[in-house]
Amino acid sequence: MQEELTEFSRNKAWNLVPRPSDKTVIGTKWVFRNKLDEHGTVTRNKARLVAQGYRQEEGIDYDETFAPVARIEAIRLFLAYAVYKYFIVYQMDVKLAFLNGKLNEEVYVEQPQGFYDPKHPNYVYKLDKALYGLKQAPRAWYDTLSSFLISENFERGKIDNTLFFRKIKGHIILVQIYVDDIIFGSTNLSLCTRFAERMKKEYKMSMMGELTYFLGLQIKQSDKGTFISQGKYVKDMLKKFDLTQTSAMKTPMAPPLTLNKDPSGKPVNVTAYRGMIGSLLYLIASRPDIMYSTCLCARYQSEPKESHLIAVKRIFRYLKGTPNLGLWYPKDSGFDLTGYSDSDFAGCKLDRKSTIGGCQLLGGKLVSWTSKKQSSVSTSTAEAEYVAAGSCCSQILWMRNQLLDYDLQLSKIPIYCDSTSAIAKANNPVLHSKTKHIEIRYHFIRDHVMNGDIELHFIPTDFQLADIFTKPLDETRFNFLISELGMLNLEE
Repeated sequence: MQEELTEFSRNKAWNLVPRPSDKTVIGTKWVFRNKLDEHGTVTRNKARLVAQGYRQEEGIDYDETFAPVARIEAIRLFLAYAVYKYFIVYQMDVKLAFLNGKLNEEVYVEQPQGFYDPKHPNYVYKLDKALYGLKQAPRAWYDTLSSFLISENFERGKIDNTLFFRKIKGHIILVQIYVDDIIFGSTNLSLCTRFAERMKKEYKMSMMGELTYFLGLQIKQSDKGTFISQGKYVKDMLKKFDLTQTSAMKTPMAPPLTLNKDPSGKPVNVTAYRGMIGSLLYLIASRPDIMYSTCLCARYQSEPKESHLIAVKRIFRYLKGTPNLGLWYPKDSGFDLTGYSDSDFAGCKLDRKSTIGGCQLLGGKLVSWTSKKQSSVSTSTAEAEYVAAGSCCSQILWMRNQLLDYDLQLSKIPIYCDSTSAIAKANNPVLHSKTKHIEIRYHFIRDHVMNGDIELHFIPTDFQLADIFTKPLDETRFNFLISELGMLNLEE
């Protein structure tokens, strides 16, 4: 606790002043926490003083609170690019990051409990820097850090505002920010060293070294490639829901699809069911193999029945047999952007809507994937596939724009679809009677096909990688697709 308050003084975060009569004074509270590494070992005992931000009033105590946060696809894209360019990714953590954020508003807080000034016990602190718990604290820290990086000749990403880069004599250094966690890498190691030294001089840093654990992802970098997994999280999750003694399953869901609303089924604990679904949704950051089954079970969170709980427990039983399965990004695999688009037809038994499936790879490195129920009912298989292709095209265009910040310009990006009718619709600029009922927003794919931004190619269903995101599969086909997507067990 004393170390925390010492940092407040070092950063000149506040000043002790008489209590104002016309201003709201916000309370403070001590929060205690053990910080763990990827193995679950306690690395640090932390005491943090936080403000009771719920007492703040908009327009008086704060104005702007939004702070950009990196998408998980952007993190995987960063790692894939590092593998492609043969450089190591490093990480750093800013100690008490929010205390470096400069406040524009006038904010007062109570003296911390147990540390009252003996001469002025009724005085309060006027904040010059942001305090954890304040609604504007993340925004203030982002503005401060981004201003510093720009002053160091970094450029902000045009699409991803949490990405900063700098080009020097044919080399590039990339910095990705996620609140107070920073990862960075460069094609020239000396640039990383200089950047780390400059950050140490400006801010108090910790956890310097190669990237091994970030946002719950366990990352292993080697001379052959990078492996991304969440093995520790899987084991903790099984222990949390008391499923460590269950037998393992080969697949997360067995065909054919029989899950429905089940109105006459036995109700189960809603809180526990939603907790299991939430844990699984966090896990899909590195486990595309459970994407479809998890999203399907998530549709029944309002009134879960015993049949739905059995389906969720099967996913956990599958995870028990594959806790260390993860994504493998091999070196010497190129960096060509490709997409796969697929859809079932009227697969949802509740409203007969189809499910979109898609994935995007950079030189064989799986970076992005999706499994989502369509917003409208499709009247044919071709229409369902056409809408799915449009969704895949949106993600491809986002990734193409993101890669511009990495100094890569791509065109004629292939999207593989297993429906010749959907490809014909995308190549036909005439809105004839068979497609006039499709919403306008899905037709933008035609413009990009005509402009040469993307190309639609037919692929047989047997080699359609997105098939795993639209329906339950048997063991043989399921294992074939996850291996094609670049998933493996590094220990085996």
